[in-house]
Amino acid sequence: MTHTEIITAFVTLFVIIDPIGLAPLFVGLTPRLDAKHRRAIAIRAVFIAFCILTLFGVLGDQVLTFAGISMPAFRIAGGILLFLTALEMLFEKRTKRREEHAQHPEHQPVEDPSVFPLATPLLAGPGAITSMILLMDQSNGLVGALVVELVLVSVLAIVLLFFVVSGFMEKVLGATGINVVTRIFGMLLAALSVQFVIDGVRDVVALSY
Repeated sequence: MTHTEIITAFVTLFVIIDPIGLAPLFVGLTPRLDAKHRRAIAIRAVFIAFCILTLFGVLGDQVLTFAGISMPAFRIAGGILLFLTALEMLFEKRTKRREEHAQHPEHQPVEDPSVFPLATPLLAGPGAITSMILLMDQSNGLVGALVVELVLVSVLAIVLLFFVVSGFMEKVLGATGINVVTRIFGMLLAALSVQFVIDGVRDVVALSY
């Protein structure tokens, strides 16, 4: 993979997972817990999300082949899905939905929220799973796939860092700061999703000749 492709992969996963936007929700999911217990929950949630995303990244292509779906078609569908996610970020719908996941009584385990809703759907949600499948498809071989995995690890490491310092970061940025950052990331994700669609259409045109 080229440096540009690595940067694109990092930006895609960072934007779609959105560590900054998840930080205040992590605080809300772990009320009245000390730093040690919060850290344990954060580590567990990030590890489970890594396993889920890696599984779909490695086996996603085989699943599509079994279902009779071509990669160009999935790339176009994935681009559209990511674009809808970007619109939700720009209009704050994504944050509201995540807050509902975090605050709904039926969706909030009292003792351990690491599996649900933290690991899934907040970290390893449909957008992140789609992104991993698309990035693995574009990785060109084992070395490229390992690079994508390293990018995923780096993004999840940032998530873990934000979770650990979430209380402090929430005080520094405030609600307005988090909204501004989320909208900037939404614009970046919109551009990247359009690029996915363009690549998919180009592949379809190339296959037709």
